[in-house]
Amino acid sequence: MAEKCESDKLPSSSPNLICPLCLVIFVEATILTSCGHTFCRRCLKKYDLTHQDLDHMVCPLCRKITKLYANRVDDLRLNDSINGRVDDYHAKCGGMNAVLEMCQKCTACKSLKDAVSFCRTCNYYMCDECLHCHLNLTVVFESHEIVSIDDVIEGKVSIGHLFEKCSIHKQENKDMFCEVCKVHVCQKCVLVDHQNHKIKNQVDFEQELRRKVTDLAQRCADKKAELEKNIQNIEIQRHEVHTAVQTLLDDVRQAYSIKAKELEENLRNLTDQIHALQHSFDDELDVLKSKDRQRIKSICRSITLVDNDRLGHLETDTLSAHTSLCEELDAMLKEFTDHTSAEAIKKKAQEKRFKPADDTRLDLGSISGSCPKMKVIQCVDLREWMHGMTRYSNSTVAIVYGDCVQGIDIIDSNGGKQRYSNILALNDMKCYDLVLQRDGALCMSTGYTEAHIYSRLGFRKATIHVRDNGYFLRVNRSPSDEIIISNYRKKVYIYDPTGSTLKHTVQTKNRTKQASITRTGLIVTSSCFADPSVMTVYDRDGNAGESLQAPEDVYLYAAVDEQDRVYVASADTKNSSVVIRLYDLDGLNLKERVEFNALNMTLGWKSCYLVSLSPDMLAFACYKKLYFIKVSL
Repeated sequence: MAEKCESDKLPSSSPNLICPLCLVIFVEATILTSCGHTFCRRCLKKYDLTHQDLDHMVCPLCRKITKLYANRVDDLRLNDSINGRVDDYHAKCGGMNAVLEMCQKCTACKSLKDAVSFCRTCNYYMCDECLHCHLNLTVVFESHEIVSIDDVIEGKVSIGHLFEKCSIHKQENKDMFCEVCKVHVCQKCVLVDHQNHKIKNQVDFEQELRRKVTDLAQRCADKKAELEKNIQNIEIQRHEVHTAVQTLLDDVRQAYSIKAKELEENLRNLTDQIHALQHSFDDELDVLKSKDRQRIKSICRSITLVDNDRLGHLETDTLSAHTSLCEELDAMLKEFTDHTSAEAIKKKAQEKRFKPADDTRLDLGSISGSCPKMKVIQCVDLREWMHGMTRYSNSTVAIVYGDCVQGIDIIDSNGGKQRYSNILALNDMKCYDLVLQRDGALCMSTGYTEAHIYSRLGFRKATIHVRDNGYFLRVNRSPSDEIIISNYRKKVYIYDPTGSTLKHTVQTKNRTKQASITRTGLIVTSSCFADPSVMTVYDRDGNAGESLQAPEDVYLYAAVDEQDRVYVASADTKNSSVVIRLYDLDGLNLKERVEFNALNMTLGWKSCYLVSLSPDMLAFACYKKLYFIKVSL
């Protein structure tokens, strides 16, 4: 019982005392010196049994390598800090154990010994001595009916409902329960001290609590069945993953049989890549499975504490604790069950393909997706220094220039150029940024405080006025065609597609030069050429994730593609190079997936622009150069 108390209380009170391997409180907490991660010594020894041929241990959490010596795990030092806290916790946990393990005491005398029987005539629990008196003083107790305490506990004998006598009104039973004060009271106490409180009959209160426990037990069974079914589904997806991986191996081996024997080294390299993919997918599936197993374990432990037959005999404090446990278990059962991640992993495995090499190469081929690359496929000289850019099609961008040149150029990935001629007024106005809406309408920034929306036929539809004067307005649009405006102040403005209504003003921690919006409504912001250059993700309530910050003289520019992946270009003005990284959104945080090869580009100026044209095409512009970049994942 004490062990259950520890493992159940730890997740909410002392999460740092849980071993990541056995998921219970540490026993001889031991540190891996390479990374500082801590595990039970017995868990590390069990983990090491399958790695006896190695002179090192790979950390189960971060995969870093710790050197092992003659005594292997026994040579690793204990984590004295964690072990001290575990000892403190054990000392504090004793009180709860005593409550949960307490036995019915004798109510016939003041000895407080454990009861061994119950007298139905006296309506008292009796210890050994009181039972001896009952059995021997036949003159007094001759006709009394005595039953075993074991029969009472096991429900073989019913003794009716017992009420404790009120300590104030000695003759009254404490047969009421005050839900405000959380105490048992008699009827006179209700009239004196609890007149306006919510009072329940004690029997009704206990029946209600028992119904709640019964409901929780049923929901536990249902949730457990659901999680077990999900685990079965994970194993089904694992089989599909293994089938997809086996297909890759079969394709590679078939190609090998046709090629020459000197390709054997190439075969081994490809096989290793495939096995690494399988281990990666297995690890991801095991994480999902482990989470569901842990939830089942937590639910079973909690219901063991909640569902017992002693509710009617617990004191006030224990009833309150029991009610809290019911509420915690209720919240646990409402937690979301992940039904989709395993299928997503299966799909990712099935998307891998073997690409045989052509007949002119002495090579088997490669595994698609195993070597992400970027390549500049076109560099275009611009008429003047670029000031703004937007996607025009899957292979085309629209460019606007600085103060000296009016008009908009449409440039494709083959280097072709043409003027945007739909809006005649462009020849007489300056444009600093632009974005094309889905219906062909064009939103243009014309200065510090105004942006205009033109129809595809060239008629002005609306004018947006921004009160806060900052820098030249930068414009973008959301997937639902909302207009996004930033002006190098600590704000992002979101207008409806017509530009007539300001829907949101999102406060940001840093000055925002550029902003993009994902399909889920998250706002990806960049301070661009500020020092330091910072990128942050916000929701529409202004909650922010952890920021990315560039080193000195490096500036960050972001582009969100149609799959809500975030490309971030780090422009190093000193070394005239650009490194682009691909991030996935993890809530409000950016999780790096790929760092692509560095690209040598002529930067010329720190003001740049990055745009996603399609899942495999980016456009990057800086000063008087425009680059089209092919992406291979």
